[in-house]
Order: sequence, then structure tokens, then C-alpha cells
Amino acid sequence: MVTGPVQQPSLVVRPRAGHPVEPDPAGHPVEPPTVGLPGEPPSVGLPGEPRPAGLAGDVHALGRAVAATGPCWRDEVLLRLRPVGQGFAEHVRITEGPAGLYRELLTQSPRLHHGVRLLTREHAAIVAAILAVQRSAEQPGTHPDELRHWAGHLLRRLARHRRRGANLLWEAYQTDLGGET
Repeated sequence: MVTGPVQQPSLVVRPRAGHPVEPDPAGHPVEPPTVGLPGEPPSVGLPGEPRPAGLAGDVHALGRAVAATGPCWRDEVLLRLRPVGQGFAEHVRITEGPAGLYRELLTQSPRLHHGVRLLTREHAAIVAAILAVQRSAEQPGTHPDELRHWAGHLLRRLARHRRRGANLLWEAYQTDLGGET
């Protein structure tokens, strides 16, 4: 059984960065509620727009920024990439740490060693893909199609990794190995 923190997707409303703060009736500025870890910058989205929380929401926002056009879209991609990198670093810490999810999975289901090893290797590849997008976005001479290529590569890797992780968890905890009928 998973005893550590398990992040379930949920729909939340997140404030847009730089969105004006509404004063309370006494005239004091009131910050809108944010979702996330303490000290973590709030993820950005359109005001009132429901979307997944955490890393999934940040990946969604990055995908929208990559697809957008406009004079500042490169800066927007960099802005959206930062929380993805932070969220993914937290994911690696939670899964690979000394008391991480992968250690628990292997304790409960040693047969999943190959799947855990594959996911661990993907972590390094995804970090490299995040850095490639960042380098590409920081270079002013990079053609937009090249930046979109690297960002698309990252988004596909993240989606595949999430799917494989979900499948591994399903296999660990939902697979009936026989016995009772």
C-alpha cells in the first residue's frame, strides 16, 4: 500500500501572475488563495479557469504557452517552464528518495523492478529535455519552430512518463495474482 504522499489530479482555480489583488471591505489587499507547496510560486492560469493542480497543471500551462503566438511568447514559455522543472524535481525526490514511492513499490512488489528502473532512467532524460527547452528559449536567435520542437519533445516525454507511472502503480496494487475467486 502507498503510504507516502500521492498526488491526485483535482480541479482548482489559480490566480494569474500580476493579476490585481482585490481589497477586502476594510480596504486591505487580500491575496487570492493558492494551491501548492509552501514557498512554491503559484502556477499561472487564466483567472477563474479550472485546471489540474500541481505538475499536471503546470505541464498543461506550458503546452498552452508553446502553442501560443505573440511578441513575448518565448518569455511566456520560459515562465511556464520554471514550475514544470520545479515540480518534476519534486516528483523525482518523492519517487526516488530514501523513503520514496519506488522503494516502497519494490518492497511490496519486487516483480516491478524493471518498470521502476525504466521510470528512473526516464527521469534523467526528462531533466535533459527540460534543460534543452530552457537553452533553446533563452537563445534569442532560436527559430520558433526549433523551440516548439524541443518543447513538444518534452511534453511527449512527460505524458509518456506519467502514463507509465500510472500503469506501474495499477499493476502493483490492482493486479489480481490469483487465489480468491
